[in-house]
Amino acid sequence: MNSTSPRRRARLLTGVLAGAVLAVAAPLAASAHVHVTPDTSDAGATTRLAFSFSHGCEDSPTTSLTITVPDGIDGVTPVLDGAWSITREVGDDGIPTSVTYTAVTPVETGVAASVALDVIFASSAANTSVAFPVLQTCEVGSTDWSEVAGDGQTEDDLEAPAPVVAVGAVAAAGDGHGHGAATDAATDAATDDEHAHDETDAAATASDADPVARWLSGGALVAALAALVVALVGRRRRA
Repeated sequence: MNSTSPRRRARLLTGVLAGAVLAVAAPLAASAHVHVTPDTSDAGATTRLAFSFSHGCEDSPTTSLTITVPDGIDGVTPVLDGAWSITREVGDDGIPTSVTYTAVTPVETGVAASVALDVIFASSAANTSVAFPVLQTCEVGSTDWSEVAGDGQTEDDLEAPAPVVAVGAVAAAGDGHGHGAATDAATDAATDDEHAHDETDAAATASDADPVARWLSGGALVAALAALVVALVGRRRRA
């Protein structure tokens, strides 16, 4: 009868524990980033970028995020959120060069949070990738998410990658500032509303135009019931 030695059992247990730690640590490491959504945009159009995270600096809660506005931006408007206070540094052209969001209550690790910017990408940024460095400051320590992948590298090769937006071609005239889709949606909604009113009016017209038919149908039903009663009484008397 074979038996496993205590030393071999210890090695097996160590291997299993190490594998479990790696299995847990891998997704945690992958999620330890500041993500940007969406990560694509047209040049010349307004896009609302949400910068999200769910981790602090190690286990220290996040107190603020400072987003550096890169070149290739024609406009930046921070989005107000009750969870954050906002301060800006504005350049000579009136465009913010950085935006700082300070948490009203520090954000603990494991709690998802986000901040947002409305951004207009310049035509000069068309068909390029634009990085937004983010400085995450915590109660203890900070992380500067500013690394950009070089040739032959991917985001996975970096310890603190910056959020990156892939900018496409210049938006068509009808899509400028993100109003085209909203206008189309509003037009469709108005058309649907008109159809709904037309159908309601048609139903009401049909209902008003046919009162005689309703009365005749009701009278016929009463007459049939009366005939049935007479027939039953006649049969009972004959019996």
